[in-house]
Amino acid sequence: MSGYYVGQYAPVRGPLAGMAEHFAEVLWDRGYSARTVDSHMRMLRDLSGWLDDREIALSAVDDHVVETYVSQRRARTRTLRSLRGMATLLGVLRDEGLVPSPSPKVVAEGSPTWVLAEFEEYLRQVRGLSDATVASYCSQVRPLVWSLAEGTWASLTTEGVRAFIDERAAGRPARSVQVRINALRALLRWLWSERLISAPLHEQVLSMYAPSGPPLPRGLSTSEVTALYAALSSAPAARLRDTALVALMLRLGLRAGEATSLTLEDLHWRTGTVTVTGKRGRIDEVPLPVDVGKTLVAYLREGRPVGTGHRQVFLSIDAPHFPIKPTAVTTLVGHAMRKAGIAGPGAAHRLRHSAAMGVIAAGGGLVEAGQLLRHSSVSATAIYARADIAGLAVLTRPWPGEKR
Repeated sequence: MSGYYVGQYAPVRGPLAGMAEHFAEVLWDRGYSARTVDSHMRMLRDLSGWLDDREIALSAVDDHVVETYVSQRRARTRTLRSLRGMATLLGVLRDEGLVPSPSPKVVAEGSPTWVLAEFEEYLRQVRGLSDATVASYCSQVRPLVWSLAEGTWASLTTEGVRAFIDERAAGRPARSVQVRINALRALLRWLWSERLISAPLHEQVLSMYAPSGPPLPRGLSTSEVTALYAALSSAPAARLRDTALVALMLRLGLRAGEATSLTLEDLHWRTGTVTVTGKRGRIDEVPLPVDVGKTLVAYLREGRPVGTGHRQVFLSIDAPHFPIKPTAVTTLVGHAMRKAGIAGPGAAHRLRHSAAMGVIAAGGGLVEAGQLLRHSSVSATAIYARADIAGLAVLTRPWPGEKR
């Protein structure tokens, strides 16, 4: 590695000269391509020369210096010209103690940023909501929070809350409006508990009636499942990973977040089980079917990046090989569905519906489907009864005079 670096790159002048080879080794160890390594090394050389010309020591590289460099670099080049582009280099320098850590941002209590951060923590720690629901609730109430940036929370009234709902309800589906109402009610309840508002406004926010009820769960047919697998990425490593992901969600009914949170320690090969951490921190040990286990073994042996230090099962294929996020799973499944010509709403969660409906189609009941999905109550599984038309037909009585 060292010989490759010395022969390939021009000498580095300035305070980062002694870090050049170490930085190159870090990039190679993380699996970056030769082209990406070259780009980052050019940035290191440029930054070191820039600091040298201005006689700025590494210990003085604070947020202001970094922002100034990025601003000037943006005018000179088209690559790695943002704070995000510098994150890898700055991270290595900070890990080595050469550059000070970024200054902590002071957030004033009661400010919009503070309110959103505290509300998010409340949803996550007290309410025990999933990451996806927390993100959705915060997104729904963000406009209201920021609208009060120049005022005080005491100025919020029932009329203001209703106006916020009405302004954003026009043209929206009933279920979408109801989600916003749920999020707003949760925010107002938290604000009241923290005494940031002078009245329990959450009691004035009523639920909205959605005549159509919750949508019927839509699973995939056998032919659609075959087409979905065929539409996954053709790149060998990505295909192995994505096949294992889809198999887990189709056969075990895992949510995208549950699949991405799996660690190597959660796979128990001797007992043939998987430990799944679900909503509100619920932990279940579920059986691992042989065919699903084979897809996991193939991925772990031939597709999963090595030497990353991460214990999560599913990692990004491209460097740096970080654990993938639930949104990435939703994106890749949605892309595969469109490529396979599978119509209808939903993506990753539709695989979970398919798992439950497969149980019912095979003669199982709601209890069995609920056990597979690890629902905390039977009522959460009741929606699948509406999708089992054949089963419901047995319970119906014929109209007088009608022949069955």
